Amino acid sequence: MQKKLHIRKGDTVMIIAGDSRGQQGKVLAINTEKFSAIVEGVNLVSKHTKPNAKSPQGGIVKKEAPVDISNLMVVDNSGKPTRTGRKLDSKTEKMVRYSKKSGEVIK
Repeated sequence: MQKKLHIRKGDTVMIIAGDSRGQQGKVLAINTEKFSAIVEGVNLVSKHTKPNAKSPQGGIVKKEAPVDISNLMVVDNSGKPTRTGRKLDSKTEKMVRYSKKSGEVIK
């Protein structure tokens, strides 16, 4: 059984702990087994690569490393980090996520 996570792929998130604290980025991928996410432009590490077809030169490449999901907070439409809740939308009769700070639905 998978645990329900408060972030999804494509969300804009803010890092609330660690070396990248205060940075914002878009979630590129989520690993549900390790409870980590890869955020665009955050937690960059240097990776040494051999020459191959994709990079004929090889060398050192900057790449995003996973960040623990507990260190991420969803950013709502106003641009501020917020906790999220789930409620039944009256128009579509579906469960939607909403910002606990402003009360508006998170797309």
